Amino acid sequence: MEREVWITNDAVVLGLLLATLALVFHTSSLKPFSRFYRVVPTLLLCYFLPAAYNSFGWIDGEASNLYFVASRYLLPASLILLCLSIDLKGIYNLGPKALIMFFAATLGIILGGPLGLWAVSFIEPNVLGGDAPDAFWRGLSTVAGSWIGGGANQAALKEISATQDDQFSAMLIVDVFVANLWMPFLLIGAGMSHILDKKLKADSSAIDALKQKMEEYSASITRVPSFTDIMSIVGLAFGGVALSHSIADLTAPAITDSFAAVKASNPESIVSYLSSLESGFFWMVVSATAIGIALSFTKARRFEGAGASRIGSVFLYVLVATIGMKMNVAELIHNWGTYWSVILIGLIWMLTHIVVLLGVAKLIRAPFFFVAVGSQANVGGAASAPIVAGAFSPSLAPVGVLLAVLGYAVGTVGAVVCMELMHAISM
Repeated sequence: MEREVWITNDAVVLGLLLATLALVFHTSSLKPFSRFYRVVPTLLLCYFLPAAYNSFGWIDGEASNLYFVASRYLLPASLILLCLSIDLKGIYNLGPKALIMFFAATLGIILGGPLGLWAVSFIEPNVLGGDAPDAFWRGLSTVAGSWIGGGANQAALKEISATQDDQFSAMLIVDVFVANLWMPFLLIGAGMSHILDKKLKADSSAIDALKQKMEEYSASITRVPSFTDIMSIVGLAFGGVALSHSIADLTAPAITDSFAAVKASNPESIVSYLSSLESGFFWMVVSATAIGIALSFTKARRFEGAGASRIGSVFLYVLVATIGMKMNVAELIHNWGTYWSVILIGLIWMLTHIVVLLGVAKLIRAPFFFVAVGSQANVGGAASAPIVAGAFSPSLAPVGVLLAVLGYAVGTVGAVVCMELMHAISM
């Protein structure tokens, strides 16, 4: 569908997004809006207002380059600054529940795809299709790759499943819309996590202790930042971005060449399922996280007192706005007749993911923080896992980063299992 868009200049779009973020945070500090923001988290508005701009045709999120810039430049800078004062011992003390909830989220995605396909086949039998080149299971496998891992895993599943290009485009609707539909609920849950923890009968003392320790450390070294402090923080962040991109530019092609040689001699080799290692984005995220953690053992850690994490949070909120501007509800409604069966599969799929998550959380009494971060470390990856973790407290954002990296590692293997289950149902 051709759209008439009011604003096509990215400089103007960026100004609109930053003005929107400023308006949201300014109003959140005003007394007349206090009741409103007790119900609606600021982060949710930072996400939904840009989505509304895109849906109403004010801007075109798909045509804009702002998400690419934010995800490739501001995201690694944010990861470095948020990890600068990381407390690895405190994260370790969170215990095994974080990993259990992460893999519960993965299991929910692996089971949800086949269940959604099977359920919708009773309404629309054409979603099966056996081994046909356009069988739905092929395209749906790319969604599994994206939701468990990320873009690299999704691209790998497109090749493994031989998904056709036109079908792949339709599956992107499921990927983007359904995933973005779930994220606001997690942000709302972050604002009422203590209530949800009581429902789950969860012990969140380790999370509260880590949060308090990080906040007390920040308060103990807080000072009025000088111009030199600000320039040093920015230099550290973007120097780290440059280094992380350099590492990615060297590592990803070298691994791709090595894997190509192995695949040529043995097409069934295990390297076929490790495609995330061929992604430059994967190595950029891993490198930026490692640089931030390494700096936390140096004197650079004290830049937290000059506002390092606050600057990192600014970068992260810009990323939130650019993620939001990619959501187009109007297009979904317009094409409902074409995509309804795929969307329905996606909704059942996500519902299964949620049910498994909450069921395991109830069983092991895991705090809602682990539910939210475990889910987004799978479904959202490195772009949104730290956003959701940061909604609980900026000091907890590194937990989301570390779990998201794990998602990239297991993404292709988990998605292949999901694909084979959907293939079996289709036959």
